[in-house]
Amino acid sequence: MSATPNVPYRLEFSVEVPGTPEQVWQAVATATGMSAWFLPTEMEEREGGALHFSMGPEMGSDGQVTGWDPPRRIAYQEDWAALMGKDPDSLSPLTSEFVVEAQSGGTCVVRVTSSGFGTGADWEQEWWDDMGSSWMPFFDNLRLYLSHFPGQQATQLEASASYPGTPEALWSTLRDTLGLDDEGTTVEARGVTGTLERVGERQALVRLTAPVPGMLTVYTYGEGEGTTTAGVRAYLFSADAADYVRREEPAWQTWLQGLSVPA
Repeated sequence: MSATPNVPYRLEFSVEVPGTPEQVWQAVATATGMSAWFLPTEMEEREGGALHFSMGPEMGSDGQVTGWDPPRRIAYQEDWAALMGKDPDSLSPLTSEFVVEAQSGGTCVVRVTSSGFGTGADWEQEWWDDMGSSWMPFFDNLRLYLSHFPGQQATQLEASASYPGTPEALWSTLRDTLGLDDEGTTVEARGVTGTLERVGERQALVRLTAPVPGMLTVYTYGEGEGTTTAGVRAYLFSADAADYVRREEPAWQTWLQGLSVPA
């Protein structure tokens, strides 16, 4: 018999972003908006509507919109047990809520809450701790999207490669190879030009200006058992972005696989 999911988990934070409530709502409560700074998203934009976040080939999270109050509040829940491959009776749905509050000066505060119930297993707390650190950089993407590309549809590019070793060592190699120095500096690497907007722990964000305008995230993360992944994800905003992705996504993949990582 599986344990009853009665141990509460909760993640709360708020971010201030540029834009009107209507512009912010488009970014956080529509499929086009979410896909432009988060993950490729399919959404029936209404209460009770189906929701799907794509996390890679044959990977994703399914859910349902449970709250819909434009342009102020959206809530949805995802099947946490299915996402983690666990007994469906061992975990509650994973519930997330976004509340948009207008501020003076043309900005809004987005208050984000995510919660669920588990059994108190060690992996659950680790998962919630990782969720906070991995989710927050996406909201830098949201700020950049609303600052430079509000309302626009993104074409995504994504590539990754795995190596033995630690995320820190791989990140050092990736950062040095791409010339990711100080925030605000110009980045010119692999045929792209942009401005380094953020450097964090094992991840960075570049606002691209050429050859296609957009945002580029670069990151590493550990997969356990001494394996680490390096990846890039770009959100591109132009009529010829799809052609660029068809041409350059395989090239990024080959480049990542050929990194010279110290043993």
